[in-house]
Formats: sequence, structure tokens, C-alpha cells
Amino acid sequence: MLLELRVENLVLIERAELRLGAGLNVITGETGAGKTMLASALDLLLGGRSRSSLVRQGAAEAYVEGVFDLTPALRERLGDRIPVDAEDLVLARRVTAEGRTRAYIAGRSATAGELREVAEVLIAFTGQHEHRRLVEPAAQLELVDGAAGSAQVERLIAMRGAHDAVRDAERRLRELDERAAERERQLDVARYELDEIERIAPQPGEAEELALQRDRLRHLDRLVRAAGAAAESIDVDDADVRGISSLAGVGLHELEAAEGVDERLDPLIERYRAASIELADLATDLRGYLADLDGEPGNLEAVESRLAELERILRKYGGSTEEALAHAERCRALLDELGDVEGARQRLVEAVAGAREHRDDVAAKLTKARRAAAKTLAGEVRTRLRRLAMEAADFRIDVSGVAPGPSGADTVEFVLQANPGAPAAPLREVASGGELSRVLLALVGAAGGGADTTYVLDEIDAGIGGRTAAALGAELQHLASGRQVLCITHLPQIAALADRHSTIVKAVGRGTTTTTITPLSGEAVTAELVRMLGADEGDVAALQHAEALRMARDSEPVVAGSGT
Repeated sequence: MLLELRVENLVLIERAELRLGAGLNVITGETGAGKTMLASALDLLLGGRSRSSLVRQGAAEAYVEGVFDLTPALRERLGDRIPVDAEDLVLARRVTAEGRTRAYIAGRSATAGELREVAEVLIAFTGQHEHRRLVEPAAQLELVDGAAGSAQVERLIAMRGAHDAVRDAERRLRELDERAAERERQLDVARYELDEIERIAPQPGEAEELALQRDRLRHLDRLVRAAGAAAESIDVDDADVRGISSLAGVGLHELEAAEGVDERLDPLIERYRAASIELADLATDLRGYLADLDGEPGNLEAVESRLAELERILRKYGGSTEEALAHAERCRALLDELGDVEGARQRLVEAVAGAREHRDDVAAKLTKARRAAAKTLAGEVRTRLRRLAMEAADFRIDVSGVAPGPSGADTVEFVLQANPGAPAAPLREVASGGELSRVLLALVGAAGGGADTTYVLDEIDAGIGGRTAAALGAELQHLASGRQVLCITHLPQIAALADRHSTIVKAVGRGTTTTTITPLSGEAVTAELVRMLGADEGDVAALQHAEALRMARDSEPVVAGSGT
């Protein structure tokens, strides 16, 4: 429940404080006095659009603050968006002269969106613009969904998810088809590159080995001469010429003859013997090396040609044999993936069909719930219209199928037959301003929330008067039973029913215009009703009429809860 509303420097309001309570709270005032400013203040608390024109001329900023009493049910609904131990809640909004805005929830800075989320739990604001909004299919669908209960919220969430799943599956299928030409190009490139690598067939270490082989072949004659000369110098294959090995054998024979004579010579003999053996082994190895050179496979031209092919392929595909072979694997994987495009497309076609089937199932559940809610809501509205002096009116809600979308596969049309014999037609085509006001109030009462919600009704009485105004007032009393209603009105029949009555007064002085909000009681209420009846203070008939209106309220109390 909204306990207090404080407004500072908002248009013509310099400073005002409005105290409210349970039941019907009424705001009245002369045309142009600034009743719409109060609606603007509430709109700001609801996270509405801020603008610099809202700031009082000469002021640095406008400030609006609302203090709300929190029931346990409201605290549970608001959850972690408010302090855990909060018994009341302060929402506030500042708007600077430059149009910048700041919002506050329980003293903490918040975004306008966060403020809106909290405020919309606390306040249901129905203004003159709702008359226009009421004829829009989207608003009508929203009302029907609201009447379908909390389970409808879950169904709507499921519908949005199912709709998104269909769009995602359709997008992937569309992209697959759009990429057909690019896919063929990728396949051609992958086939060519894989064929090139497989044709060259590089082996790990092959390039390095070929580089060494090329260097040997380039210097083969030199290597043969060097190794051959060295081998001949050690062990000459000629009886007339003695090599190093032969000479070493003679020396070893002489040394072995002296072995054991002098212990200092014996180690030297051993070293000489080892050197002789090493020379013999070296000669054998040199001749083996020469034999290998004689059997070197291929020729220099063939080796250089193979090496050039390898170096070209390695440069093209990563710089190493490992990278080239890895690229070949990637080509194979791509060929496997893209080569199965028909299978992939078929899977996507099936995914689209499955997503659509699921979406249609969810939409059907939404439709079923909407048809049931529409029937119940229409019956409630008809009952309330009879109380609003539209006894002969017929009201129904048509639910029709449309192409599935994020909110389902339905469109809703409110159809009104205002009088017998008149054609039944969509609300936007047949309802007058007064009829729209009464239908709107009937809908608010029929589809509205629980007793924790504060209803704010701005000029809902537009376009009506007389007996209809009295009926509208009675329905407002029903709505206000057990809950808080704040009504901005110009009708004395409604104002007379108020549990609390405040008036907005505009004053001009010293070149400035100010607006104040004043609570009324007793004779002041009667005087305001006289003004609203269009009479002067001394008009006895108007005074009696005003007093009769007040007495009628006191003599016909409304049973608590009868407006639910």
C-alpha cells in the first residue's frame, strides 16, 4: 500500500506531500490545476520516461518519493530486490534540469528498469492512455493472459523458448543452403591440397636426410680420394710398399721382446699395442666407408629434384613435415564433414520439423488456457458492466488463430454490443469514450491483482456523467473494498465516495504559478463537491446536492471484499 507520496519541483508543484490509506483515495481539482502532474509523479516512480520539462522552472531538479507498506506477500514477491528485514519501502526518482535521471530503491541507486520492476509489483497504474491501449490486440491479449493465472506465465516463457528454437533451427538450415557454393569451393580446395600432399608423401626426417645425401653426392670424388688415401697410408695393398700399420707391427714386435725388463716401459708397450690395433680398425672402417660411397643410391640430380619437391610442399603447408601432414589430416576431416552435407541437411530438416511440432504443442496449450480465461473474464466483465449502467450490453472475447509467434498463435479481440439491436463489433469500432471508461474499469476489476496492489486510476471517468457516473462510483467502491485505490477524477459522484479526499489547487502570485495538494475533510469536502457540481459556495441547491452525495455514501456501505 502507498502510504505517502512526496513531490518536489515537479512542473508547477514546488513541494507537496500526499498521505494515503486503504480504500478509495480521491484527488480532485479544477481543470488546469495540475492533476496530471500527480499522474506524472507516479509515472516517474514506475520507471517512466524522464524529461527536463518535468522540472519546475528555476529548479535544479525534480524529486518524487513514494513510501510503501509491505505485507509478507509483497516481500516474498519482491524477493532479493529489497532489504530482507524491510517493513516499508521507499522508492524515489530524481530528474535534473538537463533531463538526467537517477532512481533509488530503499536508499540505494538503481536503474529506471530496476525501479519499474519493483514498482509494478506495488502499483497498477491505469490512465487515460489506457483507453487507447485497451483497443490494441496486444493489450487485450495481455489482459487475457493475466486472467489465465500464474501458470500462464510459465506457458508464455515456454512459448518464447519454443519459438526461439524454431527460428534457430530454421536459421541453421537456411545458412547451410546459402553456403552451398562456398561449400563446393572448400571441397575442391581440400581435395586438391590433400592430393598434392599425398602425391609428394613427405616422411618425417626425409628432408634432412636428403640434404645430407645431396651434400655427400656433391663432394663424392673428394670424399673418395681423401678416405682412400688415408686407408692406403695405414695399410698399403702392395708388397713393395710398407704402410703405417706394417711399420707399427715391426715396432710392436721389438717392444714386446723387451716387455717385462723395465716396469716404466711396460705401460708404453701397452699403449703402443692399443694404437696398433686402433690403426688396423681405422683402416678397416675407412675401407668400409669407401664401400658405402661406391653404393650411394641415386644420383645428385634425382636427390636434388626430390628435395626441391619436399621443400616446396613444406613451405606451402606450414614449414615442416609435421605441419604438412597435420594439414592433410585437416583436409580429410573437412572432406568427411562437408561430404556428409546431405546427411547434415536432412538432420537439420528433421530438427526444424521437431522444433515446429514442439512449438505448436506449446501454442496449443496457450490457446486452450486463453479460451478458458477469455470465457471467464468476459462473464466477469458482463457482470460488472451491468453494475455500471450497461445492463443490456453484451461483451465477449474472441480468440482467433494466427501464425505462431513468440507469444503464441492467437490474437484476441474484445467485442462489445453496447445496446440491443446494435451490431456487435470490435471495441475500437463501437465504444464511445464513456463506454470505454466503463469497460476499462470492469476489466480492471475483473482481471486485476490481489489486495496488495495499489490501483491508480487517472481520469477513468472521462466522457461520462449523470447516472452512469454514480454507477462508476459504486464500482470503484467495490474495487476499493479490501484494497487501496487512488482515483484522479472530475466527477462529484465519485469524489463523494472517497475514504480520503485531497484537492489540487493552482495559485498565481508574484509572477509565478504554484500547485499545492491539500487534504480535505468535513465541510471542506462538501465545498469541493459544490465546486465540482459547477456551483458557487452560496448555491443552496448545490450544497444540498453535495451533502446528499456524501450521505448516500455513508448510508450504503460496501461489504469488504465484494469487489474482488
